[in-house]
Amino acid sequence: MTAGLLLSLAGLGALAGVPTGRFYPRLWLTLMLGALACVFLAAFPSAFHGTTWDYRSLAPIAGSRVHLLLDPLSALFLLLLAVVGACATLFSRGYWRDSDHPRSAATGRAWWSLFLLSMGFVVLSANGLHFILAWELFAVSGYALITLDRRTASVRAAGWLYLVASHAATLLLFAFFAAVAAHAGSWDLGPMRDQAALAPLLWIAFAGFGIKAGLFPLHIWLPSAHANAPSHVSAMLSGFSLKLGIYGILRFSGWLPTPPDAGWVLAALGLASAVLGVAFALGQHDLKRLLAYHSVENIGIILIGLGFALIAIHHGSPSWGLLALAAALLHVWNHGLFKSLLFLGAGSVYDATGTRQMSRLGGLARRMPWTAAWFAVGAAAISGLPPLNGFVSECLLYLGLFDATQARGPSAWAAIPSAVLLAITSALALACFAKVCGVVFLGAPRTPRAACAHESPKLMLVPMAVLAAACALIGLAPFVVWPALAHAAQCWNPAWQASPAPAFLLRISGVQTVLAVLAAVTVPMLLALARRSRRTAVTWDCGYAQPSPRMQYTAQSFASTLTGWFSAVLRPHRVDAPPASSFPAAASRSSHTPETVLELIVLPVAAAIERIALLARRLQHGRVQSYLLYLVAGLAALAILIWSAARP
Repeated sequence: MTAGLLLSLAGLGALAGVPTGRFYPRLWLTLMLGALACVFLAAFPSAFHGTTWDYRSLAPIAGSRVHLLLDPLSALFLLLLAVVGACATLFSRGYWRDSDHPRSAATGRAWWSLFLLSMGFVVLSANGLHFILAWELFAVSGYALITLDRRTASVRAAGWLYLVASHAATLLLFAFFAAVAAHAGSWDLGPMRDQAALAPLLWIAFAGFGIKAGLFPLHIWLPSAHANAPSHVSAMLSGFSLKLGIYGILRFSGWLPTPPDAGWVLAALGLASAVLGVAFALGQHDLKRLLAYHSVENIGIILIGLGFALIAIHHGSPSWGLLALAAALLHVWNHGLFKSLLFLGAGSVYDATGTRQMSRLGGLARRMPWTAAWFAVGAAAISGLPPLNGFVSECLLYLGLFDATQARGPSAWAAIPSAVLLAITSALALACFAKVCGVVFLGAPRTPRAACAHESPKLMLVPMAVLAAACALIGLAPFVVWPALAHAAQCWNPAWQASPAPAFLLRISGVQTVLAVLAAVTVPMLLALARRSRRTAVTWDCGYAQPSPRMQYTAQSFASTLTGWFSAVLRPHRVDAPPASSFPAAASRSSHTPETVLELIVLPVAAAIERIALLARRLQHGRVQSYLLYLVAGLAALAILIWSAARP
């Protein structure tokens, strides 16, 4: 039922997205929201009641019968697809307007429909061949959406890098599914935990899914793609598309036997992604690129939980393993909600000001109060502050790590530094979003465009309000989502029985509710007192006769101390232009934090390969006599090798 509704309504939405005119965009929006609502309603019973729906087609398609599976684990991801997809779809109608983008709005709607459709089928597919087909459609439609505004060189470069990374992931996954099919004798997928020979193949799957998840150091495509895509596309890429990589790792680590070291590797890569992701985010001046690096950070947090869950299975410790996995699953939801909220907020800022550079913004809270409020909710949630949802999932992960310290063996010693690094990551994330909110929304406008900014229309504000409310709901009542987490955990590892919400989750809910009530009472009182005692006076100018907005902290100066701690990894490039004489004169300082893995490793290696290829190309000059000489030389070399191997 879910697949049929998703296919029919999204297909109609794709067709309705192509024609232009006032009627078709409204029809497209209605069909898309209807399709996503049906997906939500169909997935809800499976997620919260543990039911399973298994469908196999009677006739083969592309040489294999369609096999779709809706179980609690896939339903958990489909619910996120429905919520984030609906909010991003509604936002797109106010953001990517036909009047502003007459050449790409209609085709963008069609690609958007196929994008959501393909992601839904990736989650539902239980056949390796059809999984790859849906995965490839998802990659191609994502490329088309990222490059909607292909007139800009940076957009084309970001799309090209995304396409290369996506096809690298596709090749790895095709090799994985082909090897599994060769061993099992069928493309159908399902539990094969008793076939130990399949365990080494998981490393191929982890690499392929890790590229799509943006796992460090496989994240090289992510910052540019998320920064240059339209903001509703960025929200979907970060809010859900990255989770397909996590879904693949979860699904096949549950269906196949896992190597003993898999948990350790995932936890280590998760820690590296979390710490380095937030470190790179601190060095960014582009608002959307900063948010993209925070996606790397949060994917790392999810993998820490999944890694320790695998460690717990191999060490026979179900209690803290269940906590770690529940934290990872809840953070999948939480990150999808608050990161899509933040990207939509960044899109609202870009729509009003025309820039993503934080040092060209400022003072937007007065001009865009609703956008500032919803963005602040997302910033608090991603920083792990109570009483929002980010605090709950990180708290679950801390509790799992603390319980792991009570175990004997290396898992206890690994849990202690992991908890410390997770705390450092949370503190750096809070500092980073203090920078963002202070530089973008507070202070004085730094440019005329920022001074003339206006609030976004309701079509853009309502989706942000819905996502902010979802962040608050999970934060205040986390026990509501526990059944879905428990059923998904049992689906991943049948040895873990679905249990009622733990008592500590109810205590967290109580504390969060008290904090929310205190904030709801205290904040209005403080604002009222501030208004009553407000006086108008000249701003203290620190002794300067003519203060200007340029004297405010910039995105660079705000985080310079923190980024200095990671200079060995970030490798920031600074350009200083000091005064030329002892007398007052113009001076400037600028800095750029490169994408270290891409710019210092991948691109130089690619350039070296290109140079070698150009040298080898000299052998191709069009003379047949030379080609015959190459053939004779090759045969002679082959004969020598065979002769030497045959000698006793």
